[in-house]
Formats: sequence, structure tokens, C-alpha cells
Amino acid sequence: MPQFKSDLQNCIATLQKGGTILYPTDTIWGLGCDALNDSAVKKIFTIKNRPSKKSLIVLVASVEMARKFVSPSNEILINYLIQQEVPTTGIFTGAQNLPDSLINEDGTIAIRITKDVFCKDLIIGFGHPIVSTSANLSGNTAAAIFTEIDPIIKNAVDFIVHYRQDDYQKAAPSHIVRAGKDNELIFIR
Repeated sequence: MPQFKSDLQNCIATLQKGGTILYPTDTIWGLGCDALNDSAVKKIFTIKNRPSKKSLIVLVASVEMARKFVSPSNEILINYLIQQEVPTTGIFTGAQNLPDSLINEDGTIAIRITKDVFCKDLIIGFGHPIVSTSANLSGNTAAAIFTEIDPIIKNAVDFIVHYRQDDYQKAAPSHIVRAGKDNELIFIR
């Protein structure tokens, strides 16, 4: 566990300085930053060469944290996410208390309540939600394992987590769901 704790401390220090991290998520390897720091969020878009109109996912450590960033009308979706055993991202309406660069043009925000031990400890230790987007250049295939990550990405971030770099179990992106106009659930992925 020494590497785990060391990586957590280095990630938190990097995030506090507005830096970017490359880290294992509850799904695939991700690029991250402080979700409340607009300039850090913009760095992620630059690293990925991603159009700013394509929004990013925000990872939170708890339901209570998620509720701080969405309107109260999202309870059905929150309750659905709580029940899921597999990583599931919700597209929430009425995004609030987040930088404009994170919020989609239609006012929505993608949020996942992580159950992954590393991600959860990181978010709790940092005290803020973090950005989580696939560790790839925009338009390229997402990296399921560390060795698949493009060197361009590795050279562009401020800190690379060592924990789980030797994990070769292929992971998949999260499921994605949103609530429709009549609160019915719409499954996107």
C-alpha cells in the first residue's frame, strides 16, 4: 500500500496546484483535474485536443457531493445510480456550482458516483470532485490499460499515478443514462 498512499498524496498536491493527473478510474484510465478549477479543466481539453463543446465527466465520492452540483429535480436519476453495481454515469439537468467549461451547452453535466477505492479516497482527500475523461486524444480509442495510453498524453500531464499500471485486466467505459422529460430513464451506453 505505500505506492497507493504516495500516489494519493502526489495527486492531491498536483490537483491543489491546478495540475492534471493521469490515473486509474473505476472504469478505464483517465485524465483528471480539479472539477472546480476552470483553468485546470481547460488544460484537459487542450491535452486531449478535444472540442470544448464536448463536455467531460465529473467523479464524486458520494450522493451528497453529487447533489451539490445538480438541481433537486434529479432525484430519480440519483436513486438509480445508487442502486447500480457497475460504474454508471448520469447525465443530469440543471448543472450548478461548476465552471462553465464543464457544463454542456444544454445545461447538463455528466456525473458518476465512484465506488473505486483509489478514486474515492482521492476525492475525499482532495475535498472536491474531479474530472474524469478517457486518457486518449480526442477521436482515438480509449485506453483500457496503462500501456495503451499515447505517449503524447503521458508527456502532457503533471502527474502519472503508478498504482495499477501493471493491471492488464481490460476495463470498459461506464454505462451512461439520463432522465427524460417524464422522468423515464434513457440508456445511452
